[in-house]
Amino acid sequence: MPQASCDPLDLFFTALTAKRVPSLARRIVIADDNQDMADSLKVLLEHDGHVVHATQDGEGAIELARSVKPDFLLLDIGMPKLNGYDVARHIRAQPWGREMRLVAITGWGQPEDQSRAIEAGFDYHLTKPVPLELLAEVLNAKGVWALRAQRRPPQ
Repeated sequence: MPQASCDPLDLFFTALTAKRVPSLARRIVIADDNQDMADSLKVLLEHDGHVVHATQDGEGAIELARSVKPDFLLLDIGMPKLNGYDVARHIRAQPWGREMRLVAITGWGQPEDQSRAIEAGFDYHLTKPVPLELLAEVLNAKGVWALRAQRRPPQ
């Protein structure tokens, strides 16, 4: 029996051609300092019918969020210029960013990382590598924002 390929290009095309539940079309901004990750996710999400913009740092994420007003902002945490937590706090402080859905997509997956995400204002915390089916579930959510329900009210 042949072994499954670990080649990133093979994995990308397998994900691209896999049958997935169609998502509702969304406006999405991706911010990840790993350009390959951002570009690959952008292509996959566009293939599913979403309108997607990408940037490689926190300042770019804020600018795109301000101009595009996306339904979802997919943020890496460890980015240059501004980290994902700081981006989330800044966006939540803006009138236009209070209802935007913020999704942490990060390699930082410890319980304290999820707690920091809640405190910063994220709605979801997903640990890389994120299965595309899970991301589709998040993008299809209708107001059920997992972390937002756990967030403490501002003091």
